[in-house]
Formats: sequence, structure tokens, C-alpha cells
Amino acid sequence: MGACGNGGSLRYAGGVGALEITLRDQPEPGDALIVDAGLGASNGAAFDDVRPLACFLRDADGAVLGGAVGRRWGECAELQQLWVRPEWRRQGLGARLVRAFEQRAAEHGCKRVYLETFSFQAPDLYRSLGYEVRHTISGFAPGIHKHLMVHALDA
Repeated sequence: MGACGNGGSLRYAGGVGALEITLRDQPEPGDALIVDAGLGASNGAAFDDVRPLACFLRDADGAVLGGAVGRRWGECAELQQLWVRPEWRRQGLGARLVRAFEQRAAEHGCKRVYLETFSFQAPDLYRSLGYEVRHTISGFAPGIHKHLMVHALDA
């Protein structure tokens, strides 16, 4: 393995010629975009039905104070981001955003919503809304866990 800036490289010789795997702690943005586009093309047919889904909390001037952003696919919706401006937190607005996201997902035929959240984020909020932890991953910073949570929507 030779030095290669912020990583290294592994060289292979095979039936298709010499190949090299470069190792990077800081990948070149263009390289990461090539992988992303290639994966998108490979998965394209399976993901034809994936659609964005979002709801936003706005003030009287239309400024975004919070939002729930995700996507839907078949009977599943994924809540990918939930955020409320700090000065508007602890007023039940996050819960209202989640419920609005769920309602819209149900209108599109979704039967369940899933999400990932870290232990320092909002797992207690999600539990209070009926989400159940299905899997937990440890090994991040001390005491921090990542939870996969799922909530079945009412029929």
C-alpha cells in the first residue's frame, strides 16, 4: 500500500488489467458524485415509485420555522428530517409536524412510517407518538446510540 494523500491505495492485477483501489478520508466531490449517480442508475427501476413528502411550519410572513421531510414508497414512508427552530421548541410543534407528515403519508396509501434517530435527538418524542425501536446501533461516541423506529399508521 502506497501513500496517497489522505488515504492510500491497493493495486490488483487481473484478467481485466491493472486495477487500483484508492483509500480516502476526504473523497473528491466529483468521485462521490460518480458513485452516487451510478448507484442511482442501478437502482432506478426499483425506485421509480419513490416520491418526496414534506410538511413545514411557517410564520405569518411565510418563513420556515420547522419541517418534517422525507419520502414515500409503496406502503412505507420514511421521515428523514424533523427540525423546529430552537425558540419554537417544547410547544408540541414537532409532534404536530410528525402527525401532519403521517397524515399525508396515509393519504398516499402508506401503512407505516419509519425513521432513524440518535439517542441525543428525539427518541422520546417519537416513542410518545407510538414509534417503536426495532433496532439499535451502538459504537458512536460514548453513550450515543442510533435507533431505527417504526410506527404503524391507523387503517
